[in-house]
Amino acid sequence: MTCEIFLELLEREAPAVEFEAPVLEARAAGAPAAELAGLEAAKLSALRVRALLERRARREAELAALFDTASDLAGLRDVDAVLRAIVHRARRLLRSDIAYMTLPDPERGDTYMRVTDGSGAPAFRACRLPMGAGLGGLVQQTGMPYCTPDYFADQRFHHTREINSAVRDEGIVAILGVPMKLGEKVIGVLFASHRDARPYAPEEIALLSSLAAHATIALDSARLLTETRTALAELSAANAAMHAHYNTVDRAARAHDRMTDVVVRGGGVDDVAAVAADILGGTLLVLDADGRRIGLVDAPGGQPHDQLDDDRLLSEITTAAAQLGRTAQLKQLWAAPGGAGSEPLCTLVLQHPEPLSDSDQRILERAALVTALLLLFRRSIAEAEGRVRGELLDDLLAGRVTDRETLENRAALLGIDLGRPHVLVVVDHGGHRRMAAWTTGYGISHHGLAATRGEHTALLLPGADPGAAADQIGRELAAALGSRATIAGAGPVTLPAEAETAHREALRCVRVLHALGRTGSCASAADLGFVGLLISGDADAPAFLDQTLGPVVDYDLRRRTELVHTLDAYFASGCSLSTSAKQLHVHVNTVTQRLERITGLLGEGWQHPDRALEIQLALRLHRLRESAVFTG
Repeated sequence: MTCEIFLELLEREAPAVEFEAPVLEARAAGAPAAELAGLEAAKLSALRVRALLERRARREAELAALFDTASDLAGLRDVDAVLRAIVHRARRLLRSDIAYMTLPDPERGDTYMRVTDGSGAPAFRACRLPMGAGLGGLVQQTGMPYCTPDYFADQRFHHTREINSAVRDEGIVAILGVPMKLGEKVIGVLFASHRDARPYAPEEIALLSSLAAHATIALDSARLLTETRTALAELSAANAAMHAHYNTVDRAARAHDRMTDVVVRGGGVDDVAAVAADILGGTLLVLDADGRRIGLVDAPGGQPHDQLDDDRLLSEITTAAAQLGRTAQLKQLWAAPGGAGSEPLCTLVLQHPEPLSDSDQRILERAALVTALLLLFRRSIAEAEGRVRGELLDDLLAGRVTDRETLENRAALLGIDLGRPHVLVVVDHGGHRRMAAWTTGYGISHHGLAATRGEHTALLLPGADPGAAADQIGRELAAALGSRATIAGAGPVTLPAEAETAHREALRCVRVLHALGRTGSCASAADLGFVGLLISGDADAPAFLDQTLGPVVDYDLRRRTELVHTLDAYFASGCSLSTSAKQLHVHVNTVTQRLERITGLLGEGWQHPDRALEIQLALRLHRLRESAVFTG
């Protein structure tokens, strides 16, 4: 037998095991030792040639696969198709049972299976891996390839129950993972795995790394392509928006020039509204911050504006415009708010039969802004005048104006006629800014003085009836702002001597109204009957209180009892023991015992009608004293 047999085996690409047959046959035939040695040497040479040919064939296949992958990237249309081709080629070239690719999910903070090839278990294809877990986590963290011949026996990486379960379901034993790196950043991991234990050769790791590099290019190219398309779309949209914006700005600028010219020439709110209505068409209504109508420009040709007469619609659309901070629309109404900062000053409501374009809405908003500036300017002038008037009233109330001549000189500058009688009114608005501003304006518009001190505004107004003046302010305040304040009047006063005394009396009257549960009402001391006489005159109310109810009050203070409270409940219930007990949340016998103790303190006959009236008055005065209304 000659060595040519090995060339024939190489020619037909026989498996390595067949190369042993010629040597075995020669040995069986009793060939000499020299011939056997020659055959053995020829066999080894043939096997080396066969291994070389296999490596070259494998290298040729790898290069072809990489060339095909590069071609796929050159004509990249569908990134998912390219990634699937890369994973499939990785499985085929490494002769692995499964190949797959994982990518990080920034929103969920884990990684997921992007592509799999050869997987049969749904749980494996749907598996999500926590960051840093499994062999992939090790590759992701280090940016280096890692392989394991036996996954479950390898303790170099963090095992989790979920990953182990998915790997076990798929029957995977050996795994090779290589990083997909974009610069220094790992954007994914490419895997090849086998269902039997086996090591991975360096050339296999290098091949899978090359495929991973191509996959990285595919992903980055897809990202860049998407960003480019998005940028082109945004550029096109921006170009169209720029042209539209130019037209809008040009029309709005011309409208603004007209409105500015009106303001420069000394025009008012109605003039600005007339310009806006002329540009936009329709009927324009101007509302102030409180929703009051301060201007109306009718549509040309006498077109109806019935929706502007509907208070419900006006309330809805002005509220919507205030909340949006821009133009709101309801039916045929368009409303734009005008203000300084976050403070609303006005609202312009346009009734128009056709929808308003964006540019027309901006013009309406610009008109609202100009109107708000006019109102702000008007308010600033009023506030400046109010400060001057407030300073004079402050001086009067503090007793700093002591002679009539000085007062008359300062009053004459403000147009105040001291020849008329005046009353002093205190408005307790709780520090409400709009109420304070309204009351100041009321004082100016009624030729009086106004000064705000904390939660109160004092008004010195022409008139002879303080109760009527307080009631008038209360009604107009409620109509203007929809709110009520506690208001008290005193006077008429002789100026400057009686201003300070009248102010104290009005403040006392306000506190009495609060103590009597009449918050939000209007009165003067004369309207409060017996209590009014006490707070406005020199009556000795504390002495009356001590004489009538003193023993009971002292007893409560010493013993920490509730006899005064029991008396209140007893009279409030019409002297009913059972009703008093329910109100006090005690037994009827307890009420009876307390009344007996009161009899011992006040003496027999305290329930007689005349005596009972005095006690009830004393109880009310006691509540007032506890509320500190007799101080200051």
